[in-house]
This record gives sequence, C-alpha cells and structure tokens, in this order.
Amino acid sequence: MQTRFQGRVWTFGDDISTDHIIAGKYLGTTDPKIFAEHAFEAVDPTWAKKVQPGDLIVAGANFGCGSSREQAPIALRTLGIAAILANSFARIFFRNAINLGFPVIECAGLRDRVKPGDGIELDLASGEVRLPSGEIMRFTALPPNVLEILEAGGLVPKLRKELAQKSSPALT
Repeated sequence: MQTRFQGRVWTFGDDISTDHIIAGKYLGTTDPKIFAEHAFEAVDPTWAKKVQPGDLIVAGANFGCGSSREQAPIALRTLGIAAILANSFARIFFRNAINLGFPVIECAGLRDRVKPGDGIELDLASGEVRLPSGEIMRFTALPPNVLEILEAGGLVPKLRKELAQKSSPALT
C-alpha cells in the first residue's frame, strides 16, 4: 500500500455532509463513475472536472456527517482523491472510507494552515504532513488494524485474504 502522498489541496469547512458530497438523486445507480462525476455538484458544479488524481481534501470538523451513504467515499476515491485530512470525521463516514481502503486522517488544525491549491505531502507511516512552508504537522497514526485494512485495499479484500489463508493447507 502506498503510504506517502503528495498532492494539491482542496479545502472544505466544517460539517460537510454526505449530501454535499453526493446528492441523493444519484443513489439510484451503483456506478462509481456516476458518483465521481457528480461529487460536490451542489457545492461547485465544476469541481469534479477540476480534480486530478492524487489531489487531497483538507477539511474542518465533522467531515462526512449526515446519512451513512457509502457512495460518498466511493465518489471521492473513484475521482482520484488520494486521502482526506480533516479536524474530525463523522464516525460512519470514517468507517466507510477505511472499509473501502480509502485513507482518512484526523489532523486537527491543518485546515487553518493551508489554502486551496497548496501542495502538501502526507506520510501515513511517520504520521506527518509537510506544509508548503516546509513546516511539519504531526497526526496520530492510524492503529495497526486500520492500516492492515488499508493495506489490503479494504475490509472485504482483507477478509477474503484471511479466509483463503485459513482454508489453504499449511505448507510443511
């Protein structure tokens, strides 16, 4: 799994809901490309067209609040967002993102230190974010069980791998 990311910042404030991320009118499909094309459409109809693979979202508190729709992190991951860093996350959004293998990091205060378009570097392994000024902000590293899920590409791939290992006879 990639643990280092370098990308352009997109900033959002507090209380960004899953309705902001993907409107309910698009939930009649299961196509992740549709979700990606319409990400943040109600906030900025052109946003999804401007995002480039590897970009990073930096937000305030309670990112992903609202309904528990898994389509919200799917939309952002499919669009190519490498990771989301926020002061805090709604717990269900955090869990949905991790279960999908999508890195989400709580880094309190980062939102106040960057502006849209800044380039930052994220290192999951060291728990650091390098700001454009060269200053380093630290965040609490994700626990090992969460890193294992991310490394496997999500919870379902992790469980499939574990089940396959248990059902395979041990080599002697």
